[in-house]
Amino acid sequence: MSLFESPKALGVEPERINCETGTLGIPEFGTKFVRQMLIDTKPKTFSDLLRISGLSHGTDVWVNNAADLIADGTITLKDTISTRDSIMSYLITKGVPNKTSFKIMEKVRKGKGLEEEDMAVMKEHGVPQWYIDSCLKIKYMFPKAHAAAYVMMAFRIAYFKINYPLAYYASYFTVRACDDFDYSCMCLGEETARQAAKNIYQLGNGATAKEKNKLTVLEIVIEFYARGFEFYPIDLYKSDSKKFIIHENGLIPPFNSLQGLGITAAQGIVDGRAEIEEFKTVEEFKEKTGVGKTLIELLKENNVLKGIP
Repeated sequence: MSLFESPKALGVEPERINCETGTLGIPEFGTKFVRQMLIDTKPKTFSDLLRISGLSHGTDVWVNNAADLIADGTITLKDTISTRDSIMSYLITKGVPNKTSFKIMEKVRKGKGLEEEDMAVMKEHGVPQWYIDSCLKIKYMFPKAHAAAYVMMAFRIAYFKINYPLAYYASYFTVRACDDFDYSCMCLGEETARQAAKNIYQLGNGATAKEKNKLTVLEIVIEFYARGFEFYPIDLYKSDSKKFIIHENGLIPPFNSLQGLGITAAQGIVDGRAEIEEFKTVEEFKEKTGVGKTLIELLKENNVLKGIP
């Protein structure tokens, strides 16, 4: 079983993370829209994933088209018109002349539909009516080479998510979630993260773009906890300015994971501590790092300066 089928591949039950796949945070397959496609199509092979990538990037290719054909049992995933190249290849196998197959592909992938003579030659060579109807609905189609490149990238990242989880999460939170990570609701335990996610869910369509982005990160934070990992407190002497650091069974968050503490101030702390073994007083900390009063209060509130008089 792969994580494209179930989060059980990660050692997590679907109910624990409120997600029926293990693809949270996987490029191309982590959005709610594509996760639902995975549930509907149940991919088993790399070529299935490639088809899903093509379907998800096209316009009027999946919704009100292939999705309905699969749902009513007319076709299966392997029969779908998923990428522009598949049209030409399919028509050639049906005996349609190469040049004609290419011209039909070009019309369909640009959303120009089919002319009477196109449909006539397709019927003449045994192309089923559902296929012709599907072509008529399409407005744009994704190239197969692009879909293959995207799926190869996703597959590599999925490998690390399964086999090197802490390296995966450290990279994700550092690179992808840097603007939306919030130490105060994400690093204080699973229940705190769940409550924060619940609060955003309850906003429904009233949630801002910032809150929706935060929810995406919270979903992965909850998965992180569900896999048995933990966030350690921000450490004045170990935390990086912006990178999550792997430590024992979890991650040490960076200084900029505190909302309101920017990268300049975070780097100032890292540079300032390099000059001494430890800070004797808060006043010395302020002098060495250049951090202002407001940010010092933020650090105190989050116990980063705990024990320093």
